[in-house]
Amino acid sequence: MDPVPRPHVAPVALGALLQAVPSGAVIHGSPATGIGGVELDSRLIRQGDLFAALAGHREHGIIHAPEAVRNGAAALLTDDQGWAAWQSDEGFAAGIPVLVIEQAREWLGLVAEAIYSGGLEQLQLVGVTGTNGKTTVASMVEAGMRAAGMSTGFIGTTGVRIGTQAIDSVRTTPESTTIHALLAAMREQGVQGAAMEVSSHAMVEHRVGGLRFAAVGFTNLTQDHLDFHGTMESYFQAKSRLFTAEHADFAAICIDDHWGEQLAASTVIPKATVSISGKTADWTVQFDQARGWMVQAPDGRRASLALELPGSFNRANAALAIALLDRIGVPLATSTAALSRVHVPGRLEPVLAGSAGVGISGFVDYAHTPDAIGRVIAAVRELTEGHIIAVVGAGGDRDSAKRPLMGAMAARLADQVIVTDDNPRSEDPAAIRAAVLEGARTLAAVNGAMVLDVGPRKEAIQRAVELAAPGDVVLVLGKGHEQGQEVAGVVMPFDDRLVLAQALADRASSQR
Repeated sequence: MDPVPRPHVAPVALGALLQAVPSGAVIHGSPATGIGGVELDSRLIRQGDLFAALAGHREHGIIHAPEAVRNGAAALLTDDQGWAAWQSDEGFAAGIPVLVIEQAREWLGLVAEAIYSGGLEQLQLVGVTGTNGKTTVASMVEAGMRAAGMSTGFIGTTGVRIGTQAIDSVRTTPESTTIHALLAAMREQGVQGAAMEVSSHAMVEHRVGGLRFAAVGFTNLTQDHLDFHGTMESYFQAKSRLFTAEHADFAAICIDDHWGEQLAASTVIPKATVSISGKTADWTVQFDQARGWMVQAPDGRRASLALELPGSFNRANAALAIALLDRIGVPLATSTAALSRVHVPGRLEPVLAGSAGVGISGFVDYAHTPDAIGRVIAAVRELTEGHIIAVVGAGGDRDSAKRPLMGAMAARLADQVIVTDDNPRSEDPAAIRAAVLEGARTLAAVNGAMVLDVGPRKEAIQRAVELAAPGDVVLVLGKGHEQGQEVAGVVMPFDDRLVLAQALADRASSQR
């Protein structure tokens, strides 16, 4: 993977940025200072950058301003609190100009847009939000754009792509400074269309400030991130902010849950509704005895929807992607053909290596909410008459209320459940597993599923393969495409796909 690229832009005078921010903003120092980029991370500052020193969850970014100045920052952007602290810092004597904006984070996106020269109208930008399915829908949109002959970009959980260039991503939606730099780099490299995942955290933290989407899509809303949002209503309101005239020209909304119905009823921008459950909607997916699954457009156009990705939830993802692609001019026949070939890393990804000769199917999926676990196990149930052995864990330092619900969902739908460690982060792994096990064992007492507690993730995957018989499916959930496991602040190499492949290979060797 390559580092995040910077576009080539002519320096912008610090004073010119006042046009993008509220009238109360003040510059202390020379407004003629040239600015060539903007960064929130002092370690990434380049010569001539603006360092955005903002209030964070644990500390104020102004404490890193001296490092930013040493690394070449030409000016600082901060709030009143940061300005007061900077005046008492020894670095203040350096005379670095400071742009002070109250509620500075809210305006950072517009500042970044001004520095990177805007020009978003040159690029068809499509955003996707919702609890589950964002990565798949955004990947489908990118595939449809590419099939239509467009040079494409992607920003999301599985990384960043600019044409064929791949870049690591540490979060679903990067900071606004990174997003604007990426989009400017995309425009420089001739990208015509980009798909982007938009998280609820990103909306609350103003990471999409200064962005305008040609179209935005809503997948669904189920319990997640309540440690951050507090309530489902607050979570919903965060998502809803994307579906406004400030950010988007058009919305495609799946109405198969009540949150989607509520969003469709309240959204005032032009919109289209999507349903695969038989509800009245603009875009629908229905089964035709002669032709199989068919997607139907608002004007009556129909096309066959044949996906390699299994499950009804992926038909919903596809219908939403098709509605978004239709809005930006991609023909229905082109989008459905492109979607039939889509594979998404870590999303019901089959693990074929090592499986030859054992008769056991292996899949890895990113599912880490109760709803996603249920959808994925149900999809796999369509593929097998054998048993499903699900390996499940929950992440530390995240919504703890969903943990027993995750275990309960796995035990409700799988035949055997192995509870293991996910990314414990700073928490006690055993305590996390105990919460998941509580829910799993409650349901197991009702439906008879076998539940095991195997902490080390590698051992849990190996145990699942050992328990499987020919015709069974081993389903490893929670981490998907991730290639590391975070324990006590340390990220160690770990890829579910590689571990599962090796376990299947070992099983095959033992049978020879």
